[in-house]
Amino acid sequence: MRVSGTDSAAELASDLAACGRIIRDGSKSFHAASLLLPRDVRAAAYALYAFCRVSDDAVDEGAHPEAALQDVRRRLRLADAGQPDPESVDRAFAWVLRAYGIPFAVPEALVEGFEWDAQGRRFETLEDVKSYAARVASTVGVMMTLVMGVRSPVALARACDLGLAMQLTNIARDIGEDARAGRCYLPTYWLRDAGLTSEDLAALSEADARVRLLTERMLDAARPLYASGISGIALLPEACRPAIRAAAAIYAEIGAEIARAGHDSIARRAVVSKRRKIALAAGSFIPGRPGAANLDAPPAPECQFLIDAVEAAPAPPPILVDAPKAGSAPWAIDLFLRLEQRDLYPGQG
Repeated sequence: MRVSGTDSAAELASDLAACGRIIRDGSKSFHAASLLLPRDVRAAAYALYAFCRVSDDAVDEGAHPEAALQDVRRRLRLADAGQPDPESVDRAFAWVLRAYGIPFAVPEALVEGFEWDAQGRRFETLEDVKSYAARVASTVGVMMTLVMGVRSPVALARACDLGLAMQLTNIARDIGEDARAGRCYLPTYWLRDAGLTSEDLAALSEADARVRLLTERMLDAARPLYASGISGIALLPEACRPAIRAAAAIYAEIGAEIARAGHDSIARRAVVSKRRKIALAAGSFIPGRPGAANLDAPPAPECQFLIDAVEAAPAPPPILVDAPKAGSAPWAIDLFLRLEQRDLYPGQG
């Protein structure tokens, strides 16, 4: 773990531990999966996710979202300037931005995604939906890739693809839940073609043929992005690959669960069982066969600005990620089994 001369190692360790507790208590699925990452990468990931989660909660759950957005932007600017608020999450996030050379434009785009949510923005085309997904999901993929010490445009493009795929899966899964909350992330021209409105979706108690088709259409849009994103895992440090494979496999399995339920995203929320998650996590230590996806394909146009921002930013000193230890796969499988027995690994994605 890199610590600059102006950082207190003890204070940083305490801040990172606080971030870990936020993730452990608020996102048990991510916390369990993160234990597959090397220790330094895991600590930085906790700092990233804790800042993102605390910020998202402040905007999404607060009584005054616009004021909360302004405060998040203020905290982000201070963190980027190396003068964070005197809070563990802010100090840890500032350290990650500096230590791993994360350009301001990337987390700034994430906050823009929070703003679009707060505005209740609707999206006319699938490309518009991808622009939203680039902000709320691909940004995190880019930051995680940088934390793993990888900055190549090809690797970043594939991380963006995986983020898009996961967010499109979220959208397909939550059509009914989002509609009842007054939100809709389906392209509005898809809805018009189906003769539906977002109010119609909110009023349904179960999916009809039109909604099932829309759900399937969204999952179809995610499928090639999974193939492309997963192909890029080979560009990451070997020690980091199992955790990313596991995350990709679990999210893809959510889509499979939706399909098995007849693409009904209204009456039920698709979940991946604990045992299935454990099996997917165990399988993540087995490298997959090379797929048909073009590893060198250009990035999705909606994500190009993120890659441009990284290319324009100065790179930090090289980061060495520890190689996996012998026997790490059985250890990780045992970990997931113990987590299930203690009921710390939730049954939903």
